[in-house]
Formats: sequence, structure tokens, C-alpha cells
Amino acid sequence: MPTYTLDQLARLLTPGHTGDADILIHGVSSLEEATGDTIAFADDAKMLDKVMASQAAAVLVPVDFPDTGERLVWRVDKPRIAFLKITELYVKKHAREGIHEKASVDPAARLGEDVSVAPCAVISQQAVVGDRCRIGPGAFIGEGVVLGKECIIEANAAILPGAILGDRVIVHSNATISADGFGFVWMDDHHHKVPQIGRVEIGDDVEIGASSCIDRATLGATRIGKGTKIDNQVHVGHNCDIGEHVILVAQVGISGSVSVGDHSVLGGKVGVVGHLKIGSGTTVGGRSTVTKDIPDKVHYWGTPARDFRKAMREQAAAARLPDLVKQVKEMQKEIERLRALMTEQDDS
Repeated sequence: MPTYTLDQLARLLTPGHTGDADILIHGVSSLEEATGDTIAFADDAKMLDKVMASQAAAVLVPVDFPDTGERLVWRVDKPRIAFLKITELYVKKHAREGIHEKASVDPAARLGEDVSVAPCAVISQQAVVGDRCRIGPGAFIGEGVVLGKECIIEANAAILPGAILGDRVIVHSNATISADGFGFVWMDDHHHKVPQIGRVEIGDDVEIGASSCIDRATLGATRIGKGTKIDNQVHVGHNCDIGEHVILVAQVGISGSVSVGDHSVLGGKVGVVGHLKIGSGTTVGGRSTVTKDIPDKVHYWGTPARDFRKAMREQAAAARLPDLVKQVKEMQKEIERLRALMTEQDDS
């Protein structure tokens, strides 16, 4: 693990920094778990007490963070991003280990320079693996699959025929790319399978979480745009078109032929009905069900998903229903009492 002085780290973030402090930093940590040789961060003034109580050698804070007296803080514009950059310095780099003797690489596959293939991984015929890719143990690269440069395919992931991946794509353990789309037609007395002969196209810098599935298109392509990040246990159906820099949080389920615009976010467990269009820059809150098209740059939530503010008003109104029912019952009792009085007067 590398070691840097505090001023060496400062110069990496701010080239013009000067200083010669010899405080050695061995890594990063949370405020609570910090020790005298680690760096932590706080991006909110509400964390002042935690900063003061932390044992960290230094704490990254915003430039307008409250005064901390003698407590050593490092004021930067964006503490979280600065902390991320420092963290990357301490991440262990994987050594290039070449082709393991227990890996299976078809002679007709084409491997680039400095490719690592772990034990029990399989690379099928006509597959193309770009320079500096790392294929984890038990991973499967199907016939004709294309991987760009510097891809990471983690343990037991499966990249099946019909998949084309860009550069620097990360596929986590047990994910499956280009499995058959869910296509069947009723024929006489059974569900007859529709051949899935399309492809999956994944752009540069996409990350796909553990146990997620991206289905192969029936015809044409299922597309994932560059920079999109997909969490664990997400399902993207056949012929979907997911834009660039989209976020799909855990357990999102997207039916076939759905379009999601650039820079949109779908919260955890969102479900989307097939053949819909979700606009660019849109957020859909967790556990929502999308049943109709959604325009650009809106915040939707609920089942069915609708404008967030409208949904909140409906929720607030629903919360008042028990009191309203109570009031109605009391009014009904009062009306019955008045009717009884009127009847007595009439009889007299």
C-alpha cells in the first residue's frame, strides 16, 4: 500500500500547493474509524461535532466550514470529490497475470495486449478481447462477443453471444449480458419461443452490478449508453434503449422496448411497463410503477407514477381521511339528532 505525506497529497490536488509537512498518510477512512495516519472528509457543517471528535490526521471540509480551532482541516471546494481522488491513490491495482493454465481460451479467439484471464474462465471462438482486459475466475465470454479496452469481467459473469462492449466496461459477479429476451407467442396449445437474434450494445465506461441481467434484442439492439451505471439485481428487457449517464438503482425492472433518456435516474425497485418513453433528466422515485410516458426533466413517484408534488398532495390528503370520516360521522349524528327534535316538535 502506498504512503504519501499530507503535502504530497495536497500537491496532487492543487499543483501550486507549497509545504513540507511530514505527516505520513497511510489511507482514508470514515470520521468515526479514522486514526492518526488517515484522512477523512465532511461535506456538511452539521458534522462539526464529528469532525472535532475524529482522530483523523486531517479532514477535508468545504471552504465555508465552521472554525475548528487547532483541529487540522483541509478546506477545498468539493470535499467529496477531493476525497474520491485521494481514495483512488490507495486502491490496490490488480497485477497483470496473463492467461492462467486452467483458463479455456479458444484458438480462434483474439486477445489484445496484457489481457488477464483467471482460472476456469472461458473465452469462446471468434471472441475479441481488447487490450488490458481482466477476465475473472469462472467468467464466460461467448462466441463472437467483442470487449473493448480495459474491461473488467468479474467472477462468474456471463457475456453471451450477441454482446458488444465498449472500453472500460465493468461487469460485476454473476451478471448476465445478452441472455435471450422474454419473447413468446401463443401457438395452438403452448407458448412458442420467438428466436432472439438481435444484439446488446454497451457504451464506454458503463458499470453493471452483480446479478443484473441485460437481455438480447429480438431484432436490432438493446442499448446501454456510455457512462450509465447499473446497480445490483437490475433487469433491462429486450430492445430497450437506455441513454447516456443514466442511473438504475437496485432491483429496477424495465420491460421490453422502453426508452430512457440521458441523465435520468430510476430509484430502487422501480418497475416500467413495456414500450414506454422516459424523458431525459428525469427522476423516478423508488418503488414507483411507470405505466405511461414521462416527459423530460420531471420528478415522478408513486403507483402509478405521477408528478411528485401531486403524489405528495394526494398522500397528505389520504392521511387526513380518518379524521374526515370521523367528522362526517359526527355530522351525521348531529343531523339525526336535529331530525329527531323536529319530529318531536311536529308531534306536539
